[in-house]
Amino acid sequence: MTYTSLSLTLIFVLIPLLLSKTLKLGLEKDTLIATIRSIVQLLAVGYILKFVFDAQSYIYIFLMVTLMVIVATLNARKKGKGITGITWKIALTLIVVEFVTQGVLLGFDIVPATAQYIIPISGMMIGNSMVLSVLFLNRFTSEIASHQNEIELILSLGGTPKQAIHQQLMNAIKASMIPTIESQKTIGLVQLPGMMSGQIIGGADPIQAVQFQLLIIFALLTAATLSSIMIGFLSYPALFNERMQLLEVK
Repeated sequence: MTYTSLSLTLIFVLIPLLLSKTLKLGLEKDTLIATIRSIVQLLAVGYILKFVFDAQSYIYIFLMVTLMVIVATLNARKKGKGITGITWKIALTLIVVEFVTQGVLLGFDIVPATAQYIIPISGMMIGNSMVLSVLFLNRFTSEIASHQNEIELILSLGGTPKQAIHQQLMNAIKASMIPTIESQKTIGLVQLPGMMSGQIIGGADPIQAVQFQLLIIFALLTAATLSSIMIGFLSYPALFNERMQLLEVK
């Protein structure tokens, strides 16, 4: 694709801008900012990845993955600001997800240990875990707010914090995992996933593209499960003080 062809795709930005202006949605500024940021960020990442791929240095791979974890953590923690230590808890979760998924893929020699494989797959795993963390924290804080009286009643009757918050914790974990599971049920029927589509457009054999896509969706399922469960069980103790009283969560 040439830069001329790429510039023509800005038509897809112009359409929502015109509709937003016509319907007075007030989204023109945000749309322009999102468009400019996506162009700058992706071009910058493209040049960085080209350098990293050419260098084939594990130090650069480590730095790229570390940067992904840091950015994802800073973004996800916004939804759990009222939970003590949420930053390190999210970071630990993302690191564990990365180690588990890459450990299986590289340990069993499923994919080569090169930057071309490690960095894109890491990006998908960390990005998915970030989204799952946000979904979980959003649902978890909502569950606590709406069932505060019930939780305090269980505590007043002698229940432990784990017993008092168990149902809300399970509800939040399940709710955050549902999008991943449901999307896998219709994969290939409703949509062709990004990695598979990219490989097919790039000229790869469709069967090989399917195999790589299956690799990704299976790994994403583990990432989703680990993310929701780890964030949940790391977070809930911070919602109670030393007297086992429920703290206010903002």
